[in-house]
Amino acid sequence: MNNFEDDLKKLEELTDDIKRADISLEDALKDFEDGIKLAKSMKKTLDAMESKIQILMNSPETEDDEEEEKDAKPKARKSKAPAKGEGPVLDFFDPGSEVNGTRNA
Repeated sequence: MNNFEDDLKKLEELTDDIKRADISLEDALKDFEDGIKLAKSMKKTLDAMESKIQILMNSPETEDDEEEEKDAKPKARKSKAPAKGEGPVLDFFDPGSEVNGTRNA
């Protein structure tokens, strides 16, 4: 059984053969047919690999993985949340500076 890299190389060779100016129509059609079959086979291989990756990515974490994540995560910054009933505070200007002729308080 060929591996994916061998199949890819064969597909590239078939593509190059089809592009040749001196290839007969029958040979080009045969290469095209072989290329389509090979591409479908490669797609199945890629789909199977993708499924395995999804399973690995969604598998439960072990205790070691959880501890590594805790150590790797940056400490959360404490945000200055507005008091209840207040809207968000935007500090675009220094207090006391004038904007459009009015004082920003």
